[in-house]
Amino acid sequence: MTGFIKKQFGRGKSIVGMGSTLVGGYRTAHRIGAFDAPPREILPKYIQTFCRKMLDSFGVKVVQVEPVPQTHGLWASNHVSWLDIPVVGSVAPVFFLSKAEIGEWAVFGRLAKAAGTLFIKRGSGDSGGVSEQIADFLRGGSSVVFFPEATTTDGKHIKKIYGKLLQASMDTGLPICPMVVAYVDRDGKLSDDAAYYGERTMADSLKRVMDSRGITAHVLPLEPIYPQDKSQKELTAELQLAMEQGLARLHRQVLKA
Repeated sequence: MTGFIKKQFGRGKSIVGMGSTLVGGYRTAHRIGAFDAPPREILPKYIQTFCRKMLDSFGVKVVQVEPVPQTHGLWASNHVSWLDIPVVGSVAPVFFLSKAEIGEWAVFGRLAKAAGTLFIKRGSGDSGGVSEQIADFLRGGSSVVFFPEATTTDGKHIKKIYGKLLQASMDTGLPICPMVVAYVDRDGKLSDDAAYYGERTMADSLKRVMDSRGITAHVLPLEPIYPQDKSQKELTAELQLAMEQGLARLHRQVLKA
């Protein structure tokens, strides 16, 4: 019974913390005029604060294995969980991509708009149109992050990455800024509870994260990749290798044997 009560108390604490963070986000958005399209350059510091508080509500700690540079460019991260969004958002000056219909959601949609999210209008669904939208966003001075694996994984390896959106880097001349993330439990092993993959539902994943309490997200920024004089195929191969080697190095550094 004691374990059950402790678990329910932990979940309740997370829910209250998440709710408080959302309310705080709305208040801040109103205070800085984010619902009225303020200058985009002031938003990243508020986004980072919001993401840190959201992670705190789930008891997730973030460690920068090396300082994450605040570089303007097209950011790319491996994709393990829904936690990736607040983790990356807490350390990098980035805006996120989202399907246009999410912008119509009552609560999260309005807050996402206030946070400067780039809502992708897929239309015909072609990646070329999406990369053009990202390129326009980059030219406006806003960095964007995407997950080139295009799906979540168990966090052990980098899946095949899809490089069509790298065209935005080629069109603007801005660097690709890779990073890798590893979620580690209290025993120094990869946290399976943090990973959101396979047949797990969002509700299941939320419960796993809330119950685990003690997950650390280790973030390792990698060397930027510059697009000049490279084809999309060459950039894709370079990013694939960099992320594979980077994740292996991160695991060597943060996991216990």
